[in-house]
Amino acid sequence: MTVPLSVLDLSPISTGSTARQAIRNTVDLARRAEAWGYRRFWVAEHHFVAVASSAPTELIALIAGATETIRVGSAAVQAGYRTSASVVESFGTIDALYPGRLDLGLGRSAHRIEQLRSPGAPPAPAPPRPTVVHDGVVVPPPFAPTQIRDTTRLVASLEALRLPGAEPLEYARQVAEIRALLAGTFTTPGGIALHAVPGEGAGVELWLFGSSGGESAQLAGSLGLPFVANYHVSPGTVVETVEAYRKAFRPSGRYPEPYLVVSADVVVAADDSRARHLASTYGHWVSSIRSGAGAAEYLDPDTAPPLTDYQQRLVDDRVNTQFVGTPASVAARLSALRDLTGADELVVTSVTYRHEDRLTSHRLLAEEWGLSRVRAA
Repeated sequence: MTVPLSVLDLSPISTGSTARQAIRNTVDLARRAEAWGYRRFWVAEHHFVAVASSAPTELIALIAGATETIRVGSAAVQAGYRTSASVVESFGTIDALYPGRLDLGLGRSAHRIEQLRSPGAPPAPAPPRPTVVHDGVVVPPPFAPTQIRDTTRLVASLEALRLPGAEPLEYARQVAEIRALLAGTFTTPGGIALHAVPGEGAGVELWLFGSSGGESAQLAGSLGLPFVANYHVSPGTVVETVEAYRKAFRPSGRYPEPYLVVSADVVVAADDSRARHLASTYGHWVSSIRSGAGAAEYLDPDTAPPLTDYQQRLVDDRVNTQFVGTPASVAARLSALRDLTGADELVVTSVTYRHEDRLTSHRLLAEEWGLSRVRAA
């Protein structure tokens, strides 16, 4: 069975380019993804780094205005930086002009700042786990956050996104508030009914995203919401993430059965050697993230130096789980990922130095996957 494919885009900034060009590239890719038959086009949220998707709701509005039918959404809005009302009103405003096309994806990364700035002892490392390969799908040992040597910059960026003294709502409570505002059933703790205008009654679909079998997966399941398991971010935990969601799932009016999307990082080219070359600076990019400095400008594979031994060890799990190769080989590995997880849909992200190579990667995969046939069905 062939399942739908969607696109997750990060608006990466390549060395020598600009945020302005990265945003133009994202809108261009969205138009083409719609023509090629992808079901959704999602944008991530990152701040103070060399990616241009720092304002996802504004970017979603631009993409919705530049396209006609493809669903557009966030992957994911970091709810802890915003009030529930601001999230719903923003998406409601976009839905007023582009009704029934929005996916409101929520993530809880912003709720983890207390763990990062805590002076307490780091958590004990997890027991060692061997790498397992399922028909070409690599499931490595989970990455230990304690490998990040310096979280100073990360904590500073999280602090800068909040008003002084503000603390995020408990995640489950914020999800509940957003659902109530969309449904028109929101009341304050004092019992005052408030209505989001625009936002109430908007044709917005709510999604939760997660990289572990913890709160996000379990909450999505218990509420009967669709869920996205982030294999491309945390490949070592994908199996338990999926299992936790399915175990917790309770049917809802819209979803009598679980609806699972799994992400993967891909680079597709006409031949394997070309694909490997285009993907050769992916490790440098992940290394910049995991060093604590944040995503750097994406390097040119023609001129980038090799990774150091330390950098290579830091990124092995992500490099080894990137799907790189010809359309047929990448499609085969995506099919294996679908079989392993039971995914109802896959979302792919592709980062390359040149925009043209990223377009080619998505186009070749769409053709190999038969997206025009999937859409027609």
